[in-house]
Amino acid sequence: MVDFLEYHSVLGRIKIVIGAGGMLMLVNAMLMVISPSGVRGGAGTVVTTASAVIGGLWAVRWWALPWPRESESLVWIGVIDGVITVDSMFVQDRVLGALGIIMLVATGSYVAVFHSPRVLALSVGWSLLSIAVLSATMVFGTGRWRGDIALGVAVVVANLAVMGVVLPTVQLSHWLLRMDALSDPLTRLLNRRGLDSHWSQGYGSAGRATGYAIALDLDRFKSVNDRFGHPFGDEVLRRTADRLRSAADSDALIARTGGEEFVVVGRVRDAPAAVVAERLRAAIATMPGLPITITASVGVAVFAAARPDGLPAPYRVLRAADAAMYRAKRLGGNTVVRTEVSCQGYDTAPEPDPSCFAGAGAEVSRLTRPRHEQHRRS
Repeated sequence: MVDFLEYHSVLGRIKIVIGAGGMLMLVNAMLMVISPSGVRGGAGTVVTTASAVIGGLWAVRWWALPWPRESESLVWIGVIDGVITVDSMFVQDRVLGALGIIMLVATGSYVAVFHSPRVLALSVGWSLLSIAVLSATMVFGTGRWRGDIALGVAVVVANLAVMGVVLPTVQLSHWLLRMDALSDPLTRLLNRRGLDSHWSQGYGSAGRATGYAIALDLDRFKSVNDRFGHPFGDEVLRRTADRLRSAADSDALIARTGGEEFVVVGRVRDAPAAVVAERLRAAIATMPGLPITITASVGVAVFAAARPDGLPAPYRVLRAADAAMYRAKRLGGNTVVRTEVSCQGYDTAPEPDPSCFAGAGAEVSRLTRPRHEQHRRS
């Protein structure tokens, strides 16, 4: 999500808005000290002062520092939620204190967009518990609202409507929009942005097994569209996606990265990467129910996912796979070509050295073509 905002050049604006929430928290705390219905007593003043300070620190943190890691973000949310609740309990007028609890909607909205459903459930649960306790002290405590059970229930219901209904709906809607932004609408595979996102999550830590990226491009696909029309071409793309799903490893990432271009990323296990690529090539070449045979040129880039100098950058691995795929096309298509990303410091160099690709120009380690295709080419 952060990468998506940065890509669209709005991350700085989002940070300003989030930081402004801290300043509003500071202003609200100061008003509670000034108001005759606000906080009174030494303990209340201390808590309100702490609320103002934390709100100011929150604003400075977001305006001056980079986006926080998840752990830091959760700590901030926990501290602010706790301070808002305690501060609201010290307000003399309990209804006014209930209005202060509504500020938890701000942190809940942040959680709904940037954190998981589990974290949102904890946040909403804390908010509802806070308003329930505040309503109980309002109804059963001292003051002008004592005994007004209907008002206490109304306060709980109003907060339940906002926190228990609106926030989960916001998160679900946001999740659906994010899924749509990361997927290809025609094939329901990942798109390039989705591939980059899932790649960083699944292959971004050390200690992983050797990985592979397989680039596939359907051979002479323009002639398919020209001969049968674009609706038929779309059907071919959908069927290709289905064949890749069925033939790829269960945990592999599958993406449509271009018109008729696909990428499969996975981890090398029992079967070598070239064998996996051959399985994918054969799955496409044997698609049933079509008036013509669809074939693909396949390039395989193998990379070490547990190296002391870190992982190769994804775009460079994909460039290596693309280079192998284009060589497969030059060999006539319906072919698998394998290369390897193996040099030290490959992911940190401004431009990759040609020797980063094993073989340095002789990178073909496996070619696959049906025997009748070999004879025809001969």
